[in-house]
Amino acid sequence: MQSYGCFDQWRMPGPIRIGRYCSIASTVRSAPINHPVDAMTTHPALYERKFGVVDTDIHWDDVLDIGDDVWIGHNVMILPGCKNIGRGAVVGAGAVVTKDVPAYAIVAGNPARKLRDRFTPDLIEALEASRWWELDPPELRALVKENRELVYHPTAASLREWTSSRGRKA
Repeated sequence: MQSYGCFDQWRMPGPIRIGRYCSIASTVRSAPINHPVDAMTTHPALYERKFGVVDTDIHWDDVLDIGDDVWIGHNVMILPGCKNIGRGAVVGAGAVVTKDVPAYAIVAGNPARKLRDRFTPDLIEALEASRWWELDPPELRALVKENRELVYHPTAASLREWTSSRGRKA
């Protein structure tokens, strides 16, 4: 329940690890491997047994790791060159992601390029120290109720104070 989006084996095949509190549009697609362009044919018959040509499916060794608090917009295509979308990243609608996306980066375009970071380095450091994404929904609800300003307009100082109040090193 901490992550949402429409996932099915045809839109996002292969091994995928999705973090907590992610927003993934229903039209996102991933392609964990390329078609074998150097082979006699690029048809999936060479790597999927359902066509009766090979005895076993090819399994992907690389996991696509989508970090916590990632937002992936509509019609994004994640290609095999991307194995990690870092925590807190935003991938703009229609992007074609060909390589890893750094944590807290906002990327868009074809190919996807970094537009900017979501936050300043100081605020990113405070967010990382807070580990807020480990909160369960009732805890997050309580935080929103008790400290709305911290949630909707975080500062490095307010996050450090909150993190310290929870007994964590800020």
